[in-house]
Amino acid sequence: MKRKTVLVIGNFDILHPGHIRLLKFAKECGDYLIVAVNNDSNMQIKSRVTELHRLEMVQSLECVDEAFLTELCSNSLIVSYQPYAVVKGKEFEEKENPEYKTLKTYGGKLIFGSGEFESNSDQYITKAPLGDNHNFDYNKCSSYAERHKFNYQSINSIFSQFNEKRVAVIGEIIVDEYIQGTAVGLSQEDPTIVMTPDRTDTFLGGASITAGHIKGLGAKHVTLFSVLGKDNKADYVKKYISTYNIDSVLLDDNSRPTPLKSRYRAGNKTLLRVNKVRQHKISKELQSTLYQNLKSKIQNIDLLVFSDFNYGLLPQVLVNKIIELCKKNNVHIVADSQTSSQVGDIARYKDMMLITPTEKEVRVALNNIDDGLPILAQKLCEKANPSSLVITLAGEGIFIHLPDKNGQWENDMLPAINRNAIDPAGAGDCFLAASSLALCSGATPWQAFYIASIAAACQVDTLGNKPLTFEILQQRILESFKQ
Repeated sequence: MKRKTVLVIGNFDILHPGHIRLLKFAKECGDYLIVAVNNDSNMQIKSRVTELHRLEMVQSLECVDEAFLTELCSNSLIVSYQPYAVVKGKEFEEKENPEYKTLKTYGGKLIFGSGEFESNSDQYITKAPLGDNHNFDYNKCSSYAERHKFNYQSINSIFSQFNEKRVAVIGEIIVDEYIQGTAVGLSQEDPTIVMTPDRTDTFLGGASITAGHIKGLGAKHVTLFSVLGKDNKADYVKKYISTYNIDSVLLDDNSRPTPLKSRYRAGNKTLLRVNKVRQHKISKELQSTLYQNLKSKIQNIDLLVFSDFNYGLLPQVLVNKIIELCKKNNVHIVADSQTSSQVGDIARYKDMMLITPTEKEVRVALNNIDDGLPILAQKLCEKANPSSLVITLAGEGIFIHLPDKNGQWENDMLPAINRNAIDPAGAGDCFLAASSLALCSGATPWQAFYIASIAAACQVDTLGNKPLTFEILQQRILESFKQ
């Protein structure tokens, strides 16, 4: 039987999970996958990554059988290789595809890649081994820093500005419970895991941990604005929020409980998560009180962070008023809007200095399951107009998109630095905290997201949400430059 050869052609400027998913899909369409990587002379926009490095990254993928540099156009490659199929991204399906006529001359197929995004593409990359008892993999950090022309000294100068910043964080406070126990087996009545609880650990989460991280990293002054229920969890929050060394404006709402998330764990695995929340909007009276409290302090704020878990604390009317207030007072604004068991819309946060959605949150905001990461990022920027966009990809790292006013953009990728996360909860909050504080302190986006990636790696190295300290982050940053 004749071998089914599949051909993929592209720049692979920054190898990101969208590329890997497409190539895996292409391999599944045939027997032998050939990837033609455009050389430097064949790229319309000059890349920071050399052609040899781009080729090396593609060759490192297990699903790729053969890869080479080319200066030929797609039709010339098709004539030369006569593949069974050419695979392109889903975003090209509605565009003109010159490959179609050439393929048709001999019965070849043009296939558009799946928009599926739930699989973990990281598993298809050949990884460098980690050292003994070391979860941190700085393998890609040095090349990233070299591409963007910064070193440890420049990062340290940014750190020196942290203690001058005054920050406000607004959003839902969540109480996180970890019920640790022992799995004793399966129930005899139904296929349910039975566990015996041994202890319960409680942490402050949500907007409070974002504020805690910012203060722990050295900000001069941090104020947290939030709304709590009138219950024992609210009492817990009010008792322990002082340990974060932040100020707080905490309003009471009889109509909702204080958000509580309980995770039942056996060993290092979470068996079940139970959320006790309500998602209706806070009253107009509470909105007004929250706004007036923020307005009274706005002259002493350099940065405002929206930490939105979409449990009703930030209705659009209130968000719009806060954005307008910040613009009038030259306050930097960043936002994260979570979509998990709840539904949010990151695109409603307009004109931010930074937004940090997950890939799912971007696709929900755009109602788009087809396009690849660069096209998704571009479309979200057109809709929400942020200065910088980072799409967080859990264990696959981050995808960075920087638009400009001329319709151009620049992308890059940093893989996850902690390759063996003990508890992934809270990584996004830590990333948001560190990157926004760095940007406000004069960091370039490339520097800020380097700092924040290492901060997130530190966060997931322990169980539960605890504010990251500046000393730990600085130590890990220094370590990354010594690799």
